[in-house]
Amino acid sequence: MTYFLEYIVPAASNDAEFEFPNDEINADTSVPLQKTEANVVHTPELPARTGILGATDSEAKLEAEQLITHSRAREGSLYFDPSSSLQAGVGTLVATFVEGRGWQDS
Repeated sequence: MTYFLEYIVPAASNDAEFEFPNDEINADTSVPLQKTEANVVHTPELPARTGILGATDSEAKLEAEQLITHSRAREGSLYFDPSSSLQAGVGTLVATFVEGRGWQDS
């Protein structure tokens, strides 16, 4: 898998938030809500980087567009990344998608 889609998932409604308990002992980790009295981090959106199957840019764009249109996301960036990194922005930007406008090649 060499393509990755980066997109933002907004909360279910404008006044909703995602909640994550912060594990102060183990930096950059969270714990299940039902098992903690830890401080809770609130955020109105979640960044995501998802592997996309596709042998060509066109196939990857089709698969990525399906993912975006079946989620609450409205836009996304498609990267070619042979290193298969889960880090944001890694790889070569292939194109960006905006709902209602379609794909814009880089």
